[in-house]
Formats: sequence, structure tokens, C-alpha cells
Amino acid sequence: MEYLGREKGDGPKMKNRTFCKNDFVVFAHRGAGGHEPENTLRAIGRALDFGAKWVEVDVYAVEGELVVIHDRRLERTTNGTGRVMGRSLAYLRSLDAGKGERIPFLREVCELIEGRAGINVELKGPATAALLAAYLASLCRRRSWFRDRLVVSSFDRGELKRFHELARNVPVGLLVDGPLFRWNVFAASSGAVSVHVNRRFIDAAFVRKAHSRGLKVFVFTVNRPAEAKGLRAIGVDGIFTDFPDRFCRRSS
Repeated sequence: MEYLGREKGDGPKMKNRTFCKNDFVVFAHRGAGGHEPENTLRAIGRALDFGAKWVEVDVYAVEGELVVIHDRRLERTTNGTGRVMGRSLAYLRSLDAGKGERIPFLREVCELIEGRAGINVELKGPATAALLAAYLASLCRRRSWFRDRLVVSSFDRGELKRFHELARNVPVGLLVDGPLFRWNVFAASSGAVSVHVNRRFIDAAFVRKAHSRGLKVFVFTVNRPAEAKGLRAIGVDGIFTDFPDRFCRRSS
């Protein structure tokens, strides 16, 4: 099994020079999740049509495949029942994830994006880091443009650190959903280049502290342009939104 990031000198400081150079980054949260069934190819395609330059999706590892779905359980977003990790891949693929869409594989999402946007992959389930690192190594060998269009994030500090150990060339982002104790220390030890913060816990002091440590700050989930404007004013580097059409301009 081959992973990214074995070259001497590679690491987050090197990658941070090219990661998200845009003035203000808009991530299409689970695709255009406010318009279409979240985390489906339909939602991803809609986000791309709106002009999104970055797309965010969530993945679990099931039977050697990376499946794109957010919740641990199936009931909210599909017509299935039970835990994602407790069901077979065949069962998961048989479900309706909304408007006739199937739960997609990550490789299908990447094939759909194909150079049109970057992708933020959030690690959700256990034992996902190794499978994702191996997949991204293969993907970047075949599609070199992906190398500067990737970020991997997670609330799971163990999985995030494991991924960074396996794929040091890929930027990682620490998800923060509350007043996480010593978040800055863990961000440094995991090689994070960004912190992805719940909008309820963001303020100018947090942004200053993150920036002083060389970390970009992205805020979730922001659906009102007025709120985004205020966040931009305090130095936030970007947002995650369910409605990318409110923030993105379609390319001509």
C-alpha cells in the first residue's frame, strides 16, 4: 500500500503556501445541501453549476469503499434503517438518498468534480484514515491537479492524526464544535493547516489566535450573506454553506 507524503521535507508548512490562496473561500457544504439531497451526486453537480470552487463531503469506510454520507445512522437522509457501519455495502447502495439518488462512492464524487473544484473530505467513521490516504495517493498519481485541491478534516482527533502520518502532503483541518481544550496544541501535533469552527464559537480573538499560529479559519454552517460579511470583517478565511448560489458566481 502506497501513501502520500514520504518525501523528505514535505509537511503542512510547505502545503500551506498553496492551500486555499483565494481571498475568501466558499465550501459547498455536502454539495448544494440546501437545494438537493445532501452528499449526493445531484447535490455536488448543483454546487458546481452554481460556480462553487470547493465542495465538502463526508465519508465512511465500508467493505473497502469510501461511501459519502454524513450521519452515523441512515434514517434522516435515506429510506434505510440502522447504522451505516452496521450495514453491507450492497444494502447501502440499494437505498434512496433523496430524489432517487444513491449513496455515492467518493470516487464517483471525484470523477464528477474532475478539475472543476477542490474537495474537503471529512473523515466520519472509524478506520477511515488509511483507506482515504491510499485512495488519494492513487488519485493524485492519476490526476495531478488534485494535489493542490484537497483538504481532509475531522472531529476525530485520532483519525485525523493517523491520516496526517500517512499522507503528509495533504493539508488537514481540525474541526472544532465547541470550546475544545487546547485545540491549538492538537492542531499543531496533527499537522493541521486550518481550523473549521462552528459559527457559535467564533470571534475575533479566536481568529487572531489561529492566524498567529499560521492556521486558516473556516466557519460552518453559514447561510446568510450578512453573517458571512461580518465574519470576513473579523478575518475569517472562508465559510461552509448549504447555499453556494448565495455566495458563488458561475463562471462565464
